[in-house]
Amino acid sequence: MNLNQITISSLEVEKSVVFYRALGFNLIVNALPKYVRFECSNGDSTFSIHRVEDLPTGNKITLYFEVENLSKTVNTLKQKGIIFNTEILEQPWLWNEAHLNDPNGNHIIIYHAGENRKNPPWRVN
Repeated sequence: MNLNQITISSLEVEKSVVFYRALGFNLIVNALPKYVRFECSNGDSTFSIHRVEDLPTGNKITLYFEVENLSKTVNTLKQKGIIFNTEILEQPWLWNEAHLNDPNGNHIIIYHAGENRKNPPWRVN
């Protein structure tokens, strides 16, 4: 199986569209104000956003987006006005990542793991 798509919730889908376009995603379905769908700039994955009356509470989802050059991506996004919750962090699981939130509070991690994403030194055979 291959993960194709996830859907996240939004109170204001229009604001989410502006945010995710600024991150560099391509809008492929526009059914505003209720629904939109994006494709990632690399790979075949897509994700959608649908309007809700109330956001989920408790443990929300975390979206991970991998990029080749994390420093360049973070700097470019900061120049576009995107606010990060952290600087780039070097994690003990061998990923470098920067954390932020979308307009609805969904946690986003933009990261680079390279070979360590699927093949860390401690991978189980």
